[in-house]
Formats: sequence, C-alpha cells, structure tokens
Amino acid sequence: MSYTVDFSTVSTAGLESSPVAAALAGLRANEARYFSNKYGHVFTVEPASNARTAIDWVHRILKEERDIVIASRPLEATAFQVENIRIAYVFYESGLSVNVMYTVDDGGKRAVGFKLSEGMEVPAELASRFKFARQKSKLAGTIRGSFFAFKNEY
Repeated sequence: MSYTVDFSTVSTAGLESSPVAAALAGLRANEARYFSNKYGHVFTVEPASNARTAIDWVHRILKEERDIVIASRPLEATAFQVENIRIAYVFYESGLSVNVMYTVDDGGKRAVGFKLSEGMEVPAELASRFKFARQKSKLAGTIRGSFFAFKNEY
C-alpha cells in the first residue's frame, strides 16, 4: 500500500524498524517538501516489497557505476518522473536515503545522491569513498549528504 508523505505532520509510518526512525521520517518529509515546492509533485512511497523495480534500478546503478552494494535493508522506495527527470528514492533501515536523478534527454545530468539521517553512522560501504557535507533542515535536523555523477544509460 502506498503512503503519501505529509511534510506538515511528520510520521514514522513504514519506517518504525529503523533505529533512527524519527530522523529518517524527517529526511523523507524534507524530500517530499522539496518536490512539492519545486515541481508540485505529491511524494508517495511504497513498502520495499512492492517497489522492487525502483530498488533494483537504484541498486543496478550503484553496482555498475561504483561497485557499491548497500548492506542495509530497504524499507521503502518511490520512482516517478517530473519534467524530463526520472527520479527514484530508496529509504533504508539504517537511516540512509539513496536517490537517482536521471535526466532522460541525451547528455543530460545524471547523479546518485546519498543522505544520512541524523544519528546514524556513515555506512562502511560509503565511508572510504565519499566525503559528506552537512546541511540543516527544519524537518530532519542535520542531514549529511554526498553524490556522484554518471553518464551511462540505464
């Protein structure tokens, strides 16, 4: 069953098994607010068991581009397109959020982003490969993030 993320009232629905559930819910709400404000998009997520296509797409890009395999269990995911950008998010039990922004047009920008919920450690599979910058969010506290760009087609 899909869940529409409400950024006015942050809920841990679907994220309860995470040790940083409240911070992860804030991070998820922060993303929902961004897409609502920038594109007028309603951010909905599905349980991982119903979102295999989105999760597999994100995992394939991570594996083929940087040989990264996320150790944590996916809890929820979403995939959608706004304008000419295909977007997917996976929210993990550890508090990690991975997103892919993939411009559909040839030669467009394509990147994978990592965001760490407040209170979680940098996952071992990312620690030696990325530096994480900090940003403040009213919904999520301190978010640490990093990214990498890629050119291949998926």
